[in-house]
Amino acid sequence: MEEPSPALSVSRSPSGVQEPSPAQRFMLSLAAEDSPRFPLSAFHTWYAERCARRFKVSRIPFDALEQWYSEAGTGNLRHRTGRFFSIEGLRAEDGDRPVAGAARPIIVQPEIGTLGLLVREFGGVLHFLMQAKMEPGNINTVQLSPTVQATRSNYTQAHGGSVVRYLEYFARPGRAEVLVDLLQSEHGSYFLHKRNRHMVVETTEDVAPHEDFHWLTLGQLRLLLRQEHVVNMDSRTVLSCVPVDSAGLAPAGATGFGAGVLHSLSPAARPRHSLAELTRWLTDMRAGAPGSVRRVPLSDTERAGWVRTADSIAREGGAFAVIGAQVEAGNREVPSWSQPLLEPTGVAVHAFLATRLDGVLHVLVQAYEEAGSLNGPELAPTVQCLPGERSRYLDEVLSAPAARVHYDVLQSEEGGRFHRAESRNMLVEAPEGFPVEQPPEYRWATLDQLARMTRFGHHVNIQARTLLACLPSVS
Repeated sequence: MEEPSPALSVSRSPSGVQEPSPAQRFMLSLAAEDSPRFPLSAFHTWYAERCARRFKVSRIPFDALEQWYSEAGTGNLRHRTGRFFSIEGLRAEDGDRPVAGAARPIIVQPEIGTLGLLVREFGGVLHFLMQAKMEPGNINTVQLSPTVQATRSNYTQAHGGSVVRYLEYFARPGRAEVLVDLLQSEHGSYFLHKRNRHMVVETTEDVAPHEDFHWLTLGQLRLLLRQEHVVNMDSRTVLSCVPVDSAGLAPAGATGFGAGVLHSLSPAARPRHSLAELTRWLTDMRAGAPGSVRRVPLSDTERAGWVRTADSIAREGGAFAVIGAQVEAGNREVPSWSQPLLEPTGVAVHAFLATRLDGVLHVLVQAYEEAGSLNGPELAPTVQCLPGERSRYLDEVLSAPAARVHYDVLQSEEGGRFHRAESRNMLVEAPEGFPVEQPPEYRWATLDQLARMTRFGHHVNIQARTLLACLPSVS
């Protein structure tokens, strides 16, 4: 028998009265598509004002990067404090044989950052404190980030700037109740073994307001996730970890695709494979992964076709380049700085193919390992392609008629390390006759199973977590 999800446990007050679980409380917030106290109309006015502020991001040569230098002998780009991150080389290996052409630049950032959402009840409904945050690589500069989005170097003020607002709710025991606290992976194609601490904490205090922060329900965020480049990557990955019992969200008797998504998010959805079977399959895939990676000097990438000029490190046909940027942003902890950024050469594609099995909506996941992954393969979307890459089912997704495409939104990737990086995130209904039996690296899973495995940490990759956060917005 499959074990119950801990997120759906029910507590009792000292009087013995049954209290709603966190998942049930988040469900109420998901159902609240507007807020009497913080209406979406006021949000849009507030957000437009923040986006109208002037920020400046300029591309500059590497030797103009303040506090950054090219390390003698390796060519690695490093910060003079030894903090923040570095740009180094990475070589993938298959046993004792290096994979030809596999050396490439990688971001090395061993410290664990904090991505934290502060929640508070207003009118009996949980609201999330979202930040209008400028990031140098954002396409539209300002997007909605978590309450706290900071690396350890940031919140220990290694940059010499101001303190991170509201960090005390996440760092001081007893200041807030912890509802979610997980370590999750970040983009393994761009980072080496990068992890962030994902937190959701609840306070009953009156939170001191700041002009760059706004309260929103989960339902309001659900609507905003239908828009391009509004909710940033860090918010999406934390939202994917929020437990939601979707039972009752779909109208009684509803049979549409959106109702199928909500039912698939419910523990009542009967899966093709048990959670134990999915976990064992992923473990088998990890145990059988033969490859390994090792850090090498950034200069070694030249043998794999990467060409370093005064202002870029790029390879013909590559998925990205390394560039330098100068940033001016008056509302950040530091008003101006410079840094390297990774600049993708096109739009990535992340997509789930979905079908009903025994009446229950399932998505097709794959066990997929990126070069910088910490624990080997993780659950990934059916299609996960960097710019210029090809993969199984990519044509199936991109050629699908509009009637089978139920979510198709461009979203920005992390703007603090990537420059104008965007992904096309899609949910596509598989055509009639699509084979149920799939290759060994693929499995069908309900969205509830995917959500539960997300709460294990390091089981579901960030691309699949973004889709998981967006799918409740499917109508």
